[in-house]
Amino acid sequence: MVSTQIEARGVADARVLRAMREVPRDRFVPEAQRAYAYEDRPLSIGHGQTISQPYIVARMSELARVKPGDVVLEVGTGSGYQAAVLAHMGAKVFSIEIIEPLADRAKAILSELGYAERVRVRHGDGYAGWPEHAPFDAIVVTAAPPKIPEPLKQQLKVGGRLVIPVGKHFQSLLTVTRTKDGFREESVIPVRFVPMTGKAQE
Repeated sequence: MVSTQIEARGVADARVLRAMREVPRDRFVPEAQRAYAYEDRPLSIGHGQTISQPYIVARMSELARVKPGDVVLEVGTGSGYQAAVLAHMGAKVFSIEIIEPLADRAKAILSELGYAERVRVRHGDGYAGWPEHAPFDAIVVTAAPPKIPEPLKQQLKVGGRLVIPVGKHFQSLLTVTRTKDGFREESVIPVRFVPMTGKAQE
């Protein structure tokens, strides 16, 4: 998976590649989908949600530029796989999931795999972020709002990076870097994510 789907497509961060090799992706997908866990495609995890394809998880992890000891917010826990990859890279992860059964399942799997100390999962709407643990070194969003939620930008440290898919019918993966003077936004690649629900839809 890593050599053909991820390294071959330009992901070069050694810590990302190590995490993608060592975090057992098959543990994060429903049993019926496990035979396909290492294929280069998203898979259903129930409740209308998906686990992103491996390349996208790796690319977003690389774009976040996470260093050991960084504090990271994830909006959209889903299966818990992206949080595990970020934790494996040395981050302390605070992850929010709007669908309660998914939050509960992710919490249980992360605990079984030994990530409970590095990943904290809660059920809620991630649009407003997690202000009591801000500011964050990085924020990774795994569902697409129509536009960037302002609270997430405000919860970045100076120098911190927000990695987020944005758009309705056509989406772009964006990075937003907080500078001393404001925010610098870059478009990376076209993507397709499930829409962010809750307040983002209002």
